[in-house]
Amino acid sequence: KQQESAVKAKKRKKKKISDVLEKSSPKPGVPEDLQNLLSQHFGARRSVIEIEELTLSDSCFLPANDLTHSFSSYLKEICPKWAKLRKNHKEKKSVVMLVICSSALRSLELIKSMTAFKGDCRVLKLFAKHIKIKEQINMLEKGVFHIGVGTPGRIKALVEQDGLCLNSTKYMILDWNWRDQKLRRMMDIPEIKKETIDLLEMSIIKLCREGSVKLGLF
Repeated sequence: KQQESAVKAKKRKKKKISDVLEKSSPKPGVPEDLQNLLSQHFGARRSVIEIEELTLSDSCFLPANDLTHSFSSYLKEICPKWAKLRKNHKEKKSVVMLVICSSALRSLELIKSMTAFKGDCRVLKLFAKHIKIKEQINMLEKGVFHIGVGTPGRIKALVEQDGLCLNSTKYMILDWNWRDQKLRRMMDIPEIKKETIDLLEMSIIKLCREGSVKLGLF
């Protein structure tokens, strides 16, 4: 009996995201969503001073996607000086723009859909599927790349192993509104959410607060 009700409860829980979505049209993510997520995550575990240091103000954010944009048109809007930035970027082991999403497959989709924006700039795939971290480190050491697209876990590992340096990064875009087959956004997937927050805490929040990186929610 207990087992049955546990199964039923699980089923109920499973249905939840799609149920909620059926009743309401999806709302595009706004800075406040990420700010709330961070304060919930750090709330119980940090001192007031530490939380203060991990707080992102509205000025850290780019305009959010209102769900009318294609990826290329969104990037063109938030980054009108891209051609100049791209031309001036000469540093190895770094990218001007980081795009973070939930899977290798989604990374490939986003790379395809930014064709109209990226021009002839070099894009590097930063996910773990079929690509060894050593290969990515070698590529970053040898060549100049403008955009990195990948998953938070691999990007975090590259930063930790000193394969990727974030000092030249100006834009970090989170693939916030997209939903997978189970209708989950990247922040609905516990592992992706944790790795994204870890990456933000590791260095991105500090760079945002210093004004060198801007965050965008696509």
